[in-house]
Amino acid sequence: MIGLEEFKGLHHAVTLLGMSGAGKTVLSTSLRRTGGWYHFSADYRIGTRYLVEHLLDNIKFKIMQMEDPFVANLLRSDSIYISHNITVDNLDTVSTYLGMYGDPKLGGLDKQTFLERQDDYRRAEVRSMLDAPRFIDKAWQIYGCKDYVNDASGSLCEIVELDDATDPVIGALSANTLILYIEADPDYEEKLKERARTHPKPLFYNPRFIAPHLDGKPDDGAGVDPLEFARPLFPDLLEFRKPRYARIAERHGFTVHSRDLFRPDADGNTIPDADAFVTRLHAAVTQQAETSAVAATNLETYLYACRARAS
Repeated sequence: MIGLEEFKGLHHAVTLLGMSGAGKTVLSTSLRRTGGWYHFSADYRIGTRYLVEHLLDNIKFKIMQMEDPFVANLLRSDSIYISHNITVDNLDTVSTYLGMYGDPKLGGLDKQTFLERQDDYRRAEVRSMLDAPRFIDKAWQIYGCKDYVNDASGSLCEIVELDDATDPVIGALSANTLILYIEADPDYEEKLKERARTHPKPLFYNPRFIAPHLDGKPDDGAGVDPLEFARPLFPDLLEFRKPRYARIAERHGFTVHSRDLFRPDADGNTIPDADAFVTRLHAAVTQQAETSAVAATNLETYLYACRARAS
């Protein structure tokens, strides 16, 4: 079994798996700031590469609906241009494009548009994850970052075929990164549910999950409050995703409990710095590798990938 000091010296590449709000982005930001890790954000890649035209067209459409002839004429004549200001910490443009089902008069999307955008996002997320291995190389070759963290979307578990041994996304991530599922404890799950209830936001839903909730609803969304439609979905979505996260971790990666990953240090800090994260990661993966043959194989695959990168 690999020792802690040797483990710390590896050229790490970790994919964070877990529900939206589980701390993936906060942790990734800490790794970037305290350890110089390259922070690959799935939603940033989606917004700046694979949905960029869709996002800008949506903004232009909204502007034209304002019926301001001054702005409309400038847009038509290409006298002005619209750009986004997406950052890793501000992905609102992606959320506004994804939208929520409901009455357009209340800011919602009709059923057809809602489902089309869901599919747009699914395809974009798949492509962003297939980019991850290439960005591991770019992180080192261009930016000199030895370590890499893939801040995956909470819906990663929904864009893969769990029973398909040849699934390209799982294949790419498991061959090049350590997949780490951040499992929320019950208290933290309740906080996620409360946040979703008070501040519902657009999310991607697996078609098998969302179809029953849309069944019987008006195609044009008339009379449906988008926020009220979205509020009760999250608890069910959490229960839908949890076993899918667990299956990915059991077959292709490892699991760490949020209470262990974000436990306070001697100074009371709950967000681990890069050194503390690698220490806690080592403890989790070696313990699981000692009790599970699958985990042991996953660890060997990861160590091989790290050493190959180093050479």
